[in-house]
Formats: sequence, C-alpha cells, structure tokens
Amino acid sequence: MKNYGKFPVLGIGIHAVDYEYVVSEVVRCGKEGSVLSVSALAVHGVMSGFLDRHHTCRLNSLDMVVPDGQPVRWALKWLHKVHLEDRVYGPNLALYVAEAFAEQGLGIYLYGSHQEVLDLFGANLKKKFPSLIISGSCPSRFEQVSLETQKKIASDIEASGAKAVFVGLGCPRQEVWAFENSAHLKMPILAVGAAFDFHANLLPQAPTLLQRLGLEWFYRLIKEPGRLWMRYTILNPLYLILAFLERVKLARFSLNKADGSQPYLGYS
Repeated sequence: MKNYGKFPVLGIGIHAVDYEYVVSEVVRCGKEGSVLSVSALAVHGVMSGFLDRHHTCRLNSLDMVVPDGQPVRWALKWLHKVHLEDRVYGPNLALYVAEAFAEQGLGIYLYGSHQEVLDLFGANLKKKFPSLIISGSCPSRFEQVSLETQKKIASDIEASGAKAVFVGLGCPRQEVWAFENSAHLKMPILAVGAAFDFHANLLPQAPTLLQRLGLEWFYRLIKEPGRLWMRYTILNPLYLILAFLERVKLARFSLNKADGSQPYLGYS
C-alpha cells in the first residue's frame, strides 16, 4: 500500500498512490459514511484543469486525484522523482472497488451515461462479483440542473442505501459533479468515466501492451477519430511541452484551490 503524497503537475495536484491505498480509503469512508471525492485523471483531464482556472480549483479541491494515464504517472517521476510501479487506471479501479464492496457487503450506485449502459455495466459487475449490491442507478440528464434538483438527486442516491457512487459523465463534467456533490453526499464519489462503456462491453479497451507504453490514446483515436482528434492531436503535445518546461524550470504552475467563488454548473 503506497501513498507518497500530493504533487503538482501543471498546477493540478496528483496523488502518488497505488490501487490498494485508494481502495482501502474508499472502503473506509464507505463504512464511516464520509465523503471522499476521487477522480482518475488522464492527460485530457489535466489539460482541462490547466486551461480553466475555475476547473483547476475544483480539481485541487477533490480529496484524491489519481494518475489514470501513463503520461501523468511519468510526470510524477520527471517532475518530482516519485516512481509508481503502475498508474491508477479508472476502469481497473472501478473493478477493485466493486470487488472490495462485494466482500464487505456494501452497495454501490451508478450515476451517468445512458440507462442501457448502466444496465449492462451493472449486470457485468454482478457476473464478476455475484455478492455485489447495486443499490440503484440513474442515467445522465445531459443538461444543467438547478441546485434544488441537484440536491434531490443526491438525496435519492443516499436513500438507496449505497455506500459509494460511481460517476460516468465524461471529463470534465464528472469531476465538476464530484466537486459540487461532495457537499451533499456522505459517501465516496468515484469519477471513473470510460469504465462505464468499457465494462458494459460497448467500447473496446486498448491492448495491454499499448496501455503500458502510454499509447492507449492512439488506439482510442483510431476507434473514435471524429470525437477524439482534438484531444489527442492538440492537447497531448501541449501537455508534453508544458511538462518539459516545468521540468527544466522554465515554467511553474501553482496549486490553486477553490475559494468559494467557483461558478455553479450543475452538470447532471
């Protein structure tokens, strides 16, 4: 179990931890009934924060931001000499948490995506972990909602008896949701994004070798060029340039946290 601390990558605080540590914290907070906002962040997520001051503050106010992408894990080594043996990949983290919750008799709630995806995701989780309790699910409304509606959604999640909620709204909407709902939910909130489509068997994952080499982006670009071309052909090179500038101390990016002035977005 490893927890080396929190380190800035382009001004975004990344927690240098392993799967075991994250899962243990999620289980602990689930049992205690305390909030723990967690996001598994890849390059796109880091750049979403870097390019938006308000979102930087939101990300840095989450309880745990883990290195989902290999380039984010590598940046911890380049910039801070912190070596993690593996990234904390959101789809894998979702499975590890589901397995631990099944063993502990704790329920999870699935929030986001479409109902078809939620049904398939939930069914496949139950196949892997028959004793897992799926306390409930709710698809995304794909719109901004009022604060009153947001509180009602959070109230429904808590009333389900769930001890953690998996959120799949895509980056950066799911991180905004985790940030805003951490004030309303007394349970772990895990923003795990692509885990929903991957484990619903609706989207293929990159081969293991490409994942280890940090080339998952290339595989996904081939699969979804129309949706992902800008993310991977513009943001990825910009990330590498900025990380290099930070590495050679030609740039420095501060760790800003939310100060109460963040605009309410109400993503659902």
